[in-house]
Order: sequence, then C-alpha cells, then structure tokens
Amino acid sequence: MKILNSLHRDAILTNLSSRDKKGLIEEMAAPVARIIGVSCPDLVHVLMERERLGSTGIGMGIGIPHGKLKSLDDLVMGFGLSRKGVDYDTLDGRPAHLFFMLITPENSTGLHLKALARIARMLKNEPFKEKLLRAQTPDDIISIIQAEDEEF
Repeated sequence: MKILNSLHRDAILTNLSSRDKKGLIEEMAAPVARIIGVSCPDLVHVLMERERLGSTGIGMGIGIPHGKLKSLDDLVMGFGLSRKGVDYDTLDGRPAHLFFMLITPENSTGLHLKALARIARMLKNEPFKEKLLRAQTPDDIISIIQAEDEEF
C-alpha cells in the first residue's frame, strides 16, 4: 500500500493554526470533505465520534484522526503539520505536530487497519519524522513521503 495513492495534495496542510483537537479536526476535515463530497460538519461528526472511543493521538508528536463513511468508495487521506503543536490528548500527554487523517469506506476494516499500520510504521522512522517536521510546502511533504513509500 502506497500512501501517495490515497493522500490528496489539496488535503496537505503545512501550517495548521488550530491549538486543540476539535479545531484541528475541523481544519483538516475541510479540504478532505470537499474532495470526497460530504459536508464538513458531517465529516467532523464522524471523526469526533471516533475520538470518543479513545484518542487517536498516539504520542511522540503524532495524531491519526480517522473514521469511516458509508458513501465512500476508497481510502482518502489528508496530512497536517502544526509548527506550534496541538493539545490533542495524546497517550504521552505531549503536543502533537504531525497528523495523518484517514477516511475509509464503512465496510473496509482490512483497508482501514492496513493504512493505520503503514502510517504508524513509517512514523517510527525518526529521520522521516524530522523531515516532515521541517517541510515547508505540500510538494515537500509529497517528496518526503514518496521517498519513504519506496522504502517499504
């Protein structure tokens, strides 16, 4: 599974301004909602419902908000970078800076889990994380992910 097959350039945000979880999810959901053709409030509702089950802030500066939609045919991803950090209720209690948003079709548990595992594996690579943190543009993010995608 290649991340860039599902990550949309228009959903790559390199200067997130939100400082809390709800704001971050709203900010990242806006371009993803346009791409998949759903209302932003509906997408935010799905993502916040998932957060109620347990935080998607995995720690080490990373958040992976995710959810499932009936109307979707395939996995869609967004990426966000917060330079200041977001209070995201992470497992280690530290602010999160890197975010991958995943939206999958409702009946695609295998795809959903495979995508989550792939991203988690990639983000264990400290040099990869550092490059993402230093990225300035969506094109930088795409290049960094493309180089890592080829490694796996």
